[in-house]
Amino acid sequence: MIKIEADTLEKAYADAAAALKCSVTQLDIELIQAPRAGYLGMFKKTAIIVATINDTSLTKLPQEDKVLQKEEIQTIEVTEKETPLAKEKTEEKEAIVSKVKSKITNIIPKHMPNPFQHTQEKKEASEIEKIATQVASEINELFDLTCFKIDTIVVKVYDDETILIEFTGEDAALLIGKEGYRYKAISYMLFNWINSKYKVQLRLEIAEFLKNQEESVTRYIESICETIDNEGRAQTKILDGVLIQIALKELRERYPQKYVVIRSNPEGLKYIIINDYHNN
Repeated sequence: MIKIEADTLEKAYADAAAALKCSVTQLDIELIQAPRAGYLGMFKKTAIIVATINDTSLTKLPQEDKVLQKEEIQTIEVTEKETPLAKEKTEEKEAIVSKVKSKITNIIPKHMPNPFQHTQEKKEASEIEKIATQVASEINELFDLTCFKIDTIVVKVYDDETILIEFTGEDAALLIGKEGYRYKAISYMLFNWINSKYKVQLRLEIAEFLKNQEESVTRYIESICETIDNEGRAQTKILDGVLIQIALKELRERYPQKYVVIRSNPEGLKYIIINDYHNN
């Protein structure tokens, strides 16, 4: 019996097999602690397992599987100096290793993590999907420390440069605050963290607040568009926070040929002007 601690389950399994000088398929493994990424470097947990050799596993496997186990522990490396024959052998070995992984997956108990599943998912996932997964883990850990009764926070890809974060649940509306002041604070906090660390944009939805704001701005924009169509230029009323960003995006999409920009009055309040380029 041997106790192994490693950063990932894959490494723990490999270390156990190496220490006991056997194949992964010969191990009886007890999961003591699953790994956890933590939040901003805190609360990180390593993978801890206790492993023993199951001598009966070899006798139960057919002769073909014994051969496959020997092939499984070989390191496959293709270099530029390999001959066509060597490359052909390497491809055969890769096929054998793939078959071994399939067999190992089938014999692992259902309650134990699959040592190959996580690696495969990370390989197939795009970079922004990896970021969304990491942010979901960290943001849920953060808000678990609050007193608000909210559902598991959903984080998913919105587009190639943006992730969408959605808050729902019994107390989700309380995170909006009067006139959206809490929403603005949370949005500012999350954007500065996510954009500086992961270099992506943020779209924050709390209890359909963003959806309602977009609908409200869209209705208001219709009157602005009438003025633009009749006079060629217009100026919005004072818009705050997320509203001005929504309005700016929609006006630029409707009038790509015009000059659409945010301005500030002497008090620092923001509005949008729409004009022809030659008039500026």
